[in-house]
Amino acid sequence: RHATDESMQPIDYLLRTASATPARIALQAAGESLTYGELTQKVLALAAAFQALDPTSGSRVGICAGNSVQHVLALLATLAAGKCWVPLNPRASVHERARIVDFTEPSILVVEDSDHGQSGTITPGARVIACGPQASGPDSIAALLAAWRGRVPLRVQRELGETQAIKFTGGTTGAPKGVMQSLRSWNTTVVSILTAMQLREDERYLAVASITHGTSTFLLPVFARGGTLVLADSTRPRALLDQLEHERITTVFMPPTLIYDLLDEPGVRERDWSALRHLIYAAAPMRADRIAQAIDVFGTLETSFGQTEAPGIIAFLPAGELRDPARHGSVGRATCLTELAIMGRDGKLLPAGDTGEIVVRGDLVMSGYWRQPGKTAEALADGWLHTGDGGYLDAQGYLYLKDRLRDVIITGGFNVYPSDVENALGAHPAVCRCAVLGMDDPRWGEAVHAAVQLHAGATANAAELQAFVKECLGSVQAPKRIHFVETLPLTANGKVSKLEVKTRLAAGASNYAGNNPQGKEPLSS
Repeated sequence: RHATDESMQPIDYLLRTASATPARIALQAAGESLTYGELTQKVLALAAAFQALDPTSGSRVGICAGNSVQHVLALLATLAAGKCWVPLNPRASVHERARIVDFTEPSILVVEDSDHGQSGTITPGARVIACGPQASGPDSIAALLAAWRGRVPLRVQRELGETQAIKFTGGTTGAPKGVMQSLRSWNTTVVSILTAMQLREDERYLAVASITHGTSTFLLPVFARGGTLVLADSTRPRALLDQLEHERITTVFMPPTLIYDLLDEPGVRERDWSALRHLIYAAAPMRADRIAQAIDVFGTLETSFGQTEAPGIIAFLPAGELRDPARHGSVGRATCLTELAIMGRDGKLLPAGDTGEIVVRGDLVMSGYWRQPGKTAEALADGWLHTGDGGYLDAQGYLYLKDRLRDVIITGGFNVYPSDVENALGAHPAVCRCAVLGMDDPRWGEAVHAAVQLHAGATANAAELQAFVKECLGSVQAPKRIHFVETLPLTANGKVSKLEVKTRLAAGASNYAGNNPQGKEPLSS
């Protein structure tokens, strides 16, 4: 092909910045920093090594590691080598990782040195490369970087419809599926984030959540603007606050649960948050009272709506708009290259104010599910991505979520949205976290149940909380039973795992130690 025929590849956002500003700091971690020139040199050398290990265009590279410089290098090298990235959650079970590896068949598998042997037993035929500060030997990132120093990969011109990544859905409510994100989808994500957030050259983005999850969507937009990616030293609240403040972080993405922990840390209000411009919550709803508190403490808060099938930024709500209390329940309006609508059960689009399924179309949307044509056809029916999320649009185009459709509780013939009840419960001063779900009930069909984690030292009983919700929402939505628990189980990306909560409650949940002032029973009502 002639150069004029080449399409923009996602890795080009990094390469263009490196060419223009090679001396600017691109990546910073504990005890290490790399300029754009240094980062690109390492990425290209590693990409050349990956091509030598497997010259096949579009072949898959699985990466299973915590956040580290070598993890970032391996991810970017995968893109530069013209290959497909398969992120593997290091916190997942060996069985789950083995299932994904068997399903996607990566030819190269990058794993942390401590996991090398374990992963090697489940990857027949793959070349296993160890990463991490202690990893050495010929099959390590460090050795490949040394051996291929100064080399560059062949430019692989891939079509924009080809797959750049196979990312597996969170699996909070069922078995995860392999989402095929195309090069076009990645380009659209970068442009959408740059446009919606108005990122600047002085951005300092702190990677807190795992690179295998939503954090990865911000890497290329930050590099495209010439900003600095900073890897978090720790996710402990006090250490995280120290790094946010002292490193003058401008942009950070976190699940609401972690933001709650920061807000509850002593002295958070006395710190200097003048550098922070983009504190973004996503992955789960955030309670209205906590939204107001975060804005008051940090001076900024933003949110986005997306899913693995349409990565990161279907909709976005900037700080200036989220300051309006009327918008505290919204996740913003559609981003520049994406169309969203609300669809009824009959397949017709609904007018403003009507609740139905959120549907999306545009270049952001996935190509389909890896080797699952039936599920692909179901999800992409009628030219729209069917998100499975319920919600409505107001007259100004702001999107309001109303839970996963399958999570809606039908009790006595009435629809109850768990997020409404969670927001009401969360406004009680004793409640730290809660999860609301429907449980089979012989009288109501489904009954509203709530698992509640109280603040340390706080007390409340079930009758008090039930009355509180009844006062806010009425008797239909008040929980029929409240279970006090020590902690709520979280997924790797910070969501409450309602599947696990429901499983434990249905089984009697003897391991749910009661945080209950009424005798500390395992479950109480």
